[in-house]
Amino acid sequence: MTKALIISGGIAGAVTAMALRKAGIASEIFEAYPTGADDVGAFLVVFANGLEALRVIDAQAPVVEHSFPAQRVALIGSDGARLGERPIAGTEQGTGLGPRTLRRATLYQVLHTEAARRGIAVRHGKRLTGAETVRTADGERVVATFADGSRAEGDLLIGADGLHSVTRTLIDPAAPKPRYTGQNTVCGYTRDADVALPSDTYTMIHGKRAFVGCTRAPDGEIWWFANIPGTELDRAHPSAAAPRVWRERLAGLLADDGTPAAAIVRATDDHRIVASNAYDLASTPTWHTDTMVVLGDAAHAAAPNAAQGASMAIEDGIVLAKCLRDHPEPRRAFVAYEQLRRERVEKVVAASAGLARRIASGTADGRPARPDGAGRGGPEADNNWLTGYRIEW
Repeated sequence: MTKALIISGGIAGAVTAMALRKAGIASEIFEAYPTGADDVGAFLVVFANGLEALRVIDAQAPVVEHSFPAQRVALIGSDGARLGERPIAGTEQGTGLGPRTLRRATLYQVLHTEAARRGIAVRHGKRLTGAETVRTADGERVVATFADGSRAEGDLLIGADGLHSVTRTLIDPAAPKPRYTGQNTVCGYTRDADVALPSDTYTMIHGKRAFVGCTRAPDGEIWWFANIPGTELDRAHPSAAAPRVWRERLAGLLADDGTPAAAIVRATDDHRIVASNAYDLASTPTWHTDTMVVLGDAAHAAAPNAAQGASMAIEDGIVLAKCLRDHPEPRRAFVAYEQLRRERVEKVVAASAGLARRIASGTADGRPARPDGAGRGGPEADNNWLTGYRIEW
C-alpha cells in the first residue's frame, strides 16, 4: 500500500490524511510543534465550499457542531449610516452551510480528534529539516529528516506546512517567499460592549482609518477583527506589543468615526486581543517534484480579506487525495492536482489582494468588493465561482 508522509498537522494536514484514508492510502502526520493548536486567539470562517469539501470525507458535522453561522452581511459607513444588507454567498437556510465561524484552535482540535478517531497517527515535535528521494528495488521512495535526528520513509511527501513552508524550499530553493501586505490583523472578543448587533450577521464597518468586522456569537459575545496598516511584527514573537497598546492604537484610529467600532474595541480585555501579520503568496512556480508536493498556504496564500484560507486548504487536501487515488504514480497525480487547483487558488489570491487594497485605500466604503469573505475582510459578495465550488469524489 502507498504511504504518504504529511508534514505539519494543521488544518490542511488533518484533512489530507482523512481524504487519503478514504482513497485507500495510508499516511502519517509529522507536526513540528509539541501539541499544535497555535494561533489560539484568532478566529476564522469556513464557507460553503469548505464545508461541502469536508462533507466528501464525512467531516462536516463536527465542524458545524463547534461553530456558529452567519446568514447575511450588513455594511456601515464611517458616519454610522447603514449602507445595505445582503445574504452571504452560499448561504442556504436550514442546511448548516456557511459561513461557519470558530476559533482556529477549535477547528484544529475538531479535525485532529476526528483524524485520531479514524486511526491516523500524528507524531509531534517533528520539525522537517530535509528530504531526499532514493531509489530502491521497489521504486522511488522519499526519506524525510527531522530536527530531533529522526527519519521517516514513505512513497511520497506532502507539505502542508503553511505559509513559511520548509517543503516548498526543498522542492524549489528559489521559490518565492510570502509577501507582507503592509497590514496587521487584530482580533478580539468581548462581552462588555453595550452595542446592538444583529444575530446571524457580519457587520462590516468601513471607518476612515481602519476597517472592522464583527459578529455576535449565540452566547452574546462579540467577536471582532480589524485590518490596520503597520510594520511587520516579529514572526517569532508576533504578540510582543502589549494588547493594551493594540487596543488604544485601534480605538484611536476609530475614535472619529460615528460607528460602534471604537466602543467594541475599548470594551475588550487585554488577554482577549491578539495581533498578527497579513501575508500573501501570489504564485509558487513549482508545486511538486516526483515525490514531494505542497498544498494549502505552502503552495498559495491569500491575504486574509477573503477569509478563504481554511476552505482552500481543505479543498486542496481532498482534490490531491482524489488524484492520488486515480493516478497511482505520484508524479502523474501531482500534475493532475496542479491542473485542477492552480487557476482557482491563484484567482482567490488575486481577488483577496484586490479587496485588501480597496479596504486600505478606503475605496471599499459603501461599494463592497469581491470576492465573498469574512473573518478578516468581509463576506460581501455572491460569487458562485468561489463558494459554489464542489468536488466530485
